[in-house]
Amino acid sequence: MMKYFNTSGPNILAEHHTLARQDLINKGIDLVKKSRYFTIWAPRQTGKSTYFRMLGKALEKDGYITAHINFENFRTASLKSFLNRFTWHLENFWNVDFTKETEITQIFNSIEKINDKKFILIIDEIEGINKEYFNEFLHSIRNAYHSRDRHALKSVLLVGVSNITGIIQDNASPFNIADELSVQYFTDKETEELLSKHEKETGQLFDNKVKQKIQEITAGQPGLVNGFAHRLVTTNTDKKIITYTDYLKVEQWYLTRVIDKNISNAIKVAKKHKKFVEKLLFTQKSVPFSIDDKAIEALHINGLIKWDENNNVEFWVPVYKKRLQNVFFPYSNGEQEKIAGKLFGEDYLTPDNKINFDKLINNYKNHIKLRGFRPYREKDENGNFKSIPEAAMIYSFETYISIFLEAIDGKSYREAHIALGNTDLIINVKGFEYFIETKKYYSPKNFKEGKKQLAYYCKKAGIRQGIYIVYISNTMKSEAIAEAVEKINDIEIITYLIIYDEKKEFGPDRN
Repeated sequence: MMKYFNTSGPNILAEHHTLARQDLINKGIDLVKKSRYFTIWAPRQTGKSTYFRMLGKALEKDGYITAHINFENFRTASLKSFLNRFTWHLENFWNVDFTKETEITQIFNSIEKINDKKFILIIDEIEGINKEYFNEFLHSIRNAYHSRDRHALKSVLLVGVSNITGIIQDNASPFNIADELSVQYFTDKETEELLSKHEKETGQLFDNKVKQKIQEITAGQPGLVNGFAHRLVTTNTDKKIITYTDYLKVEQWYLTRVIDKNISNAIKVAKKHKKFVEKLLFTQKSVPFSIDDKAIEALHINGLIKWDENNNVEFWVPVYKKRLQNVFFPYSNGEQEKIAGKLFGEDYLTPDNKINFDKLINNYKNHIKLRGFRPYREKDENGNFKSIPEAAMIYSFETYISIFLEAIDGKSYREAHIALGNTDLIINVKGFEYFIETKKYYSPKNFKEGKKQLAYYCKKAGIRQGIYIVYISNTMKSEAIAEAVEKINDIEIITYLIIYDEKKEFGPDRN
């Protein structure tokens, strides 16, 4: 049986392409052999369950016996239900019967009477345990920790998708379990290694650009890496080489059609913090990362954001960012029909089928003068705007360009980089590709740096021309801020300014 890319649940080594991740295994072995009780927390789909099983297999060689128990759905479970599941798993893994015990402390007292074994206990989704007995459970583990040199329970791993160190401290302080093991996403090298397993086994190859794009759009999240790879190979079974065109089809499928539990959960969380997420999507303002901020905490533990080298918030997984841009887009505001009725796509192409951007953007400017940005600002039931002004500007252009592309059978897709405040589109029209970046003007420095950044992304994507669209208030006056055509690092950058009336567009009822 040929191995394949796993897309649900922990890997089965005999069936699935699996990375050894030996350095990570060695870290776990070291902690266990030092009889440490430690914590692990990471968003879903990081490969935690696969890691635990591989760690357990490695430790079996030294006489350890691992019990791995998941308590994801026990927030409302009775103590009896909890004990039944707990003791059943302990008997199944350790071959020891604790079913006669009716209290958590009794179970751990019985465990502590065993001294001729080396047990490891892994509690997955620990934050899913009912709060009524969660504190007692943690205290029992803490007590076992202090006497671990005299009994069988040599190591305990507490695992969750939220910051369980804080949960433990809140419920059982001082818990005195300071060690934390981090299960990181795949590195570039690890993603390439995983994909090469399929190549070696089947002879089917991934184009190098495909490998690069998979890593970029997933940020190496193991579940998504496997998901993209699985979709690529199952939809291209007869192809010797999986190409970049094949990749773009899968990316589009992920962005518009796939129903994925983790993506859906990330979107659900983001909707609760819409204005904050739009601030990250559409402005260049640095936001310090603080886990004490409820929005940041919620977005982080669900894999949407992390911190950069300066401890500022940045997006984590680009495919999540792209889905959010789609989700927040105001598809039903009626502007599409108004634009489509007046936009004849072929009128904006040159004789050699290139886009006449001067003419196209001039038409867009006239549309904005006539319609403004307010149709792109969604209101809540109280009449207050739910989105920020910057989002309305970007939505207006994306609506306009999408109508244009539809009229001439063009295509667009978002670049996968994860910086804040950038809404970048690569568009393909009649065989020519263009990189378009849209943003609001904040300062001369940002304006200038934005051009260099656009040139960098163009070069990275192999595109020779970048279109730089900047929204600027009519109160801003500077000779340094002007429309221009210039060469930056051998890339042609064309700058267009979309001037708007701040008071008219975002005045009295702006919030």
